[in-house]
Amino acid sequence: MILATTKFADWDRFWSVFSTAGAEKRAEHGCKGAQVFRDDAASDSVWVVFDWDEAGWQSFVSDPTVPPIMKDAGHLTKPYPLHFQGAVEA
Repeated sequence: MILATTKFADWDRFWSVFSTAGAEKRAEHGCKGAQVFRDDAASDSVWVVFDWDEAGWQSFVSDPTVPPIMKDAGHLTKPYPLHFQGAVEA
């Protein structure tokens, strides 16, 4: 599982792409699903819990076809992973 956050320009645009082209691309890289939570403190932000391992995430973010999808979704920032389940903290 991965917890990530990102900012977007417009919710409807973000959701439309996230739930279609974005979902297809994530599935190509082994993501088994995602839960999206709107941020009450920041109307232009979401938190997402991905059913994904770190290797799949890294494969996704290094895929050269991903940035155009994110641009279409209106991302203002790259998704930032905050936690990988099973990560060892020192």
